[in-house]
Amino acid sequence: MLEVTLPGTGGTMPLKNRWLTCCLLRCEGHSILIDCGEGTQIALRCAGRSVQRLDLLCITHFHADHISGLPGLLLSMGQDGRTEPLTIAGPRGLVQTVTGLRTIAPELPFPIAFVEMTEKQQMLHFAGMEITAFAVQHTLPCYGYRLHLPRPGKFDPERAKSSGIPIQVWGTLQKQEQAEFGGAVYHQNQVLGPPRKGLTVTYCTDTRPTSAILQHADSADLLILEGMYGDDEKRAKALETKHMMFTEAAEIAAEAGAKRLWLTHYSPSLPDPETYLPAAQAIFPETRCAKDGDSVVLRYCNEEGTA
Repeated sequence: MLEVTLPGTGGTMPLKNRWLTCCLLRCEGHSILIDCGEGTQIALRCAGRSVQRLDLLCITHFHADHISGLPGLLLSMGQDGRTEPLTIAGPRGLVQTVTGLRTIAPELPFPIAFVEMTEKQQMLHFAGMEITAFAVQHTLPCYGYRLHLPRPGKFDPERAKSSGIPIQVWGTLQKQEQAEFGGAVYHQNQVLGPPRKGLTVTYCTDTRPTSAILQHADSADLLILEGMYGDDEKRAKALETKHMMFTEAAEIAAEAGAKRLWLTHYSPSLPDPETYLPAAQAIFPETRCAKDGDSVVLRYCNEEGTA
């Protein structure tokens, strides 16, 4: 299973009732955070989530509302006694940007590793998850992220028997890629059927609609896109600042065949996003306006094919 939480859903600046946009994904004891604007460590605590178990931080781009909370987050993690390494991934210039921000957080009790994205599409493998960073269209280099949790095939006892796999390692091979018994090494692909459908979450903010978003949103179990503006009168503003309208996000979700769409990254001028929700739902009915603290647990489809 994969748990997805949106501690904050605001764009540009934090408001009294809306923290800045970020996304936390948790799977099998590992946590991935996307973006870290001002006050993110507080937003995480308000959502009942710990900063201590964070393993990977993915930055979409270097506008302040997506990264200015990093010093505070790092200091909070250090003050909580963290010693495990933290990996930070983001666009070209990541090391220089983080180093500058760390002027006010110079001493940490844990190391930081960096992954700078230099290609239009780049793959990361983390905690059993396949993470694809893909370039989108904003006023400076920006990436969306597709996170896919694969699901191995079902255990096939008849195949295991015909392959001569000792019954003593059947249980191990259902969880691990290989097992050793009696001096021989046996492999998972000898006992499992073909891979089954996994879980996919696609997350993208601060961009105009692009073919890359559509490609990486294909059949997503959960698609999270920015809804910076809902009023059609703001369309010219969206074009100028390279942001997205509610209806444009809904059009992507519909064309990509996503199961559901969460809108986020609302403009501060949008006090009640749900005012504009009907127009988006007319295009893609499974659209909702996410709120701070919203969370969902995504589970693999069962044998009958239902979620």
